[in-house]
Amino acid sequence: MAGILKFFLPKDRVFYSLFEQASQNLESIAGKLVSVVNESDFNKRAATIREMESLEHQNDDLTHQIFIELGKNFITPFDREDIHSLATALDDIADHIYASAKKINFYKVDPADQGIQKMADAINDAVLAVNEAVKELRNLKNTQKIVECVIKINSVENQADDIFDLSIEKLFDSDIDAKDLIKKREIYQIMEIATDKCEDAGNVIESIVVKYA
Repeated sequence: MAGILKFFLPKDRVFYSLFEQASQNLESIAGKLVSVVNESDFNKRAATIREMESLEHQNDDLTHQIFIELGKNFITPFDREDIHSLATALDDIADHIYASAKKINFYKVDPADQGIQKMADAINDAVLAVNEAVKELRNLKNTQKIVECVIKINSVENQADDIFDLSIEKLFDSDIDAKDLIKKREIYQIMEIATDKCEDAGNVIESIVVKYA
């Protein structure tokens, strides 16, 4: 009987470890994005973007591992749907942060742009809050801290919406070349979506807290 129970119980708290690795990676990627948008040298930016690519691939692997563990474990620490949704949200954040940086060099856009730099700071702030919330999921004892993190994520996402709107307005009011306008608008959009994905992760975390705290 003990052997049967051991089979059905999770072998370890692997999901928490995988989520924590993924969210910590996000913090690294977001920090590197801030470095990219404040770096004037194209080649130095390229070197940082390659580091971001490696971290993004690591998050792909972590997401895949979470899905494998989801298939292997009959009993999970919280709803399987929430595990899947959180893993997907964290992976989407990494994808959009990396895409933002990649587009800057791909389009040869000068990142010394107030909108781009403010958006990068907003992404970084949102990711820091996501990482803090994910780390608290392991025991769910400090629910107040998790709630504060979720509120922070939502607040930053609202700020990012405002930054996006103002940046687009300034862009169309400027004398910028049409091609450059299209390039910058796409970068703004990808960065804004990154904050949306942070909010998605926050919403999943909030759902977990409501169900299990």
